[in-house]
Amino acid sequence: MRSVPLPRVPAGFARIRLLAAGICSTDLELQRGYYGFSGTPGHEFVGEVTHAEDASWIGKRVVGEINLACGVCEWCARDLGRHCPHRTVLGIVKHPGAFREFLTLPVRNLHRVPAALPTEHAVFIEPVAAACEILDQVQVPAGMRVGVLGDGKLGLLVAQVLQAHGARVHLFGRHRDKMKLVERAGVTIERAGKHLPRMEWPMVVDATGSAGGLQAAIGMCEPRGTVVMKSTVHGLVKVDTAPAIVNEVTLVGSRCGRFEPAIRLLASGKVHVGAIIADEFPLDQAKRAFARAAERGVLKVLLTAN
Repeated sequence: MRSVPLPRVPAGFARIRLLAAGICSTDLELQRGYYGFSGTPGHEFVGEVTHAEDASWIGKRVVGEINLACGVCEWCARDLGRHCPHRTVLGIVKHPGAFREFLTLPVRNLHRVPAALPTEHAVFIEPVAAACEILDQVQVPAGMRVGVLGDGKLGLLVAQVLQAHGARVHLFGRHRDKMKLVERAGVTIERAGKHLPRMEWPMVVDATGSAGGLQAAIGMCEPRGTVVMKSTVHGLVKVDTAPAIVNEVTLVGSRCGRFEPAIRLLASGKVHVGAIIADEFPLDQAKRAFARAAERGVLKVLLTAN
């Protein structure tokens, strides 16, 4: 921890006082060298606006989309600002993150948090949006059978989002106690053993966060099915491409998503996140919080304002 000056507020930006933030698997991978990161991490947050040119934002509880696009390039003109080649990314690429008392973001990135949504639950808007991104990328008709591989934080959210959409989700994981958190949402759960089902699912989501998850997901996918890749892993991932080629499997990379559907899902109570919170620490105990988040089997750890 260190003391730094209060961040300046460029034109079009807001200064935000942190209320709560979540440590996610990407933050842990950044510690291990993912993206060659250095700086202040943190991109899942809820805060209160303390400074903005538009006074109507002052005092509002907000979350923020993490990609800071240039707004003028060809990609931005095609509504692909999340892929803008000139973008910075909150807490990941050249923009200080949310694990600090005050952060800044463009006002256009902000979304108001509904009054009825608790701050600790609103921290999940960003990862729930990442889960919702799947629905913007792949057609998932009602009743479609979907296998989700991985019972970590993101896997539990993906399973709930797809189930709420009308899919028939089957979650494979190694921790029955964690998987039971989504069983009440109608998700079928199964402990993953050494031998996973082969070519049984028209769509499989890899949310294992492990180097072996993609290969396992490809093996579970039906011919001409789709594998959605949600894991970010530091280093290279070795994959035997033959099964994907022979079975004509479509691989879909999937990252950030729109916040609007995530806010609606959380506010409606269709996605439950309270039980996913494993622990909370004040911001000045961030070192302890990161150590706790890195423990095997631990779900979401929050940092809260001192």
